[in-house]
Amino acid sequence: MRLAQTILNENVFAEGVRALADHDSHLAEVVQKYGHPPLWVREPGFPTLVYIILEQQVSLASAKAAFDRLNAAVRPLTPRRFLKLTDPNLLRIGFSRQKTLYTRLLAESLSRRHFDLRYLQELHDDAARKMLTAFKGIGNWTADIYLLSALRRPDIWPVGDLALAAAVQEVKHLRHRPSPERLEKLSQSWRPYRAVAARLFWHAYLSKRGQNSATISL
Repeated sequence: MRLAQTILNENVFAEGVRALADHDSHLAEVVQKYGHPPLWVREPGFPTLVYIILEQQVSLASAKAAFDRLNAAVRPLTPRRFLKLTDPNLLRIGFSRQKTLYTRLLAESLSRRHFDLRYLQELHDDAARKMLTAFKGIGNWTADIYLLSALRRPDIWPVGDLALAAAVQEVKHLRHRPSPERLEKLSQSWRPYRAVAARLFWHAYLSKRGQNSATISL
């Protein structure tokens, strides 16, 4: 499989789904049973990165509720406006003390122009991940989800995602939930479309549980 572009648009995404279905019978079954997955695109920038930090180790529903409260409190959501919120404000919105610290550090760096998220678009995956994870509170999972959904990189594979691990176990009929190390090994055959494969697995995971994946933000 050869990749025509470095950014996932609808055409490249469709090409990736076809290539993966031709290459992997289990992924072909996902497409046959549940149809094509959503592309799940997010807008690059500070609000999306804050949203992903909110999603760390909580349900998608609770993260969305907190993010909605944040958007109601601060419009537009910019780093400087965010910094005007007090710690009690953020706690009431739904930020933990740790996430309050993480997002404040990020907002301060951006507002002082020590860092520009737009610069990530010029970097290769590993360099962009390294730059993001230099921030306190942004680990590989947060960086990978940002690269996958906001920057639309085609070959990002977030091995730390629990739903992805559960989905791979179900779709590939594995006896045990794969570890991050095994997920990494399994993913090699899906290069250079591992971000497309991840969307197929998430699509299967949500659809199997009766959730309409088209209405859910990644």
